Amino acid sequence: MVVPIMKSAYELAMERLKVSDPLETVQLTDDQKEELADIDNKYKAKIAAQRISFHQKINQAQSGGDFSAVATLREEWSSALKKLESERESAKNLVRQGKQLRG
Repeated sequence: MVVPIMKSAYELAMERLKVSDPLETVQLTDDQKEELADIDNKYKAKIAAQRISFHQKINQAQSGGDFSAVATLREEWSSALKKLESERESAKNLVRQGKQLRG
């Protein structure tokens, strides 16, 4: 006699997620992989430049004792970083969907 094995709620949820994730089943071309790497490199450079700029401003504000400016600059840095990361993911999703970004 074979006893059916019941799946846990977790296993069932994971199966549903796998089915509903269209990006997981997409096979990327070599050009798409290269474009995704280029996007990552481009945004790593942008993030690094922003980080340097904000850290310089934060250090100047700290040196001058303007701690309210330090707090404001840290919030601005956090927002700028989130924006750049969001832009990067949006660009990568376009590539994954087969839309060409390069001209």
